[in-house]
Amino acid sequence: MAITSKEFKEVLIQGLNLEDIETDEIGDDDALFGDDGLGLDSVDSIELVLIIEKEYGVKIQNPEEYNTIFASVNSLLTFINENK
Repeated sequence: MAITSKEFKEVLIQGLNLEDIETDEIGDDDALFGDDGLGLDSVDSIELVLIIEKEYGVKIQNPEEYNTIFASVNSLLTFINENK
């Protein structure tokens, strides 16, 4: 069963302790990293990899794909749903 955007955002908010953000404040195509989106940093990226492995059993094998996979909520969700 595919993970929905709302479900994933809830895991993201809890896992990264983003206390001041609601799921509807995160756009599906917003950047996860940098000033334009959620503003996550390199420490968050490590935590996010661990959360994805723990919650969904999905490992990101190729570090060269990180920029594409972690571009937005949609790109990350697509990767998780295709590799579950």
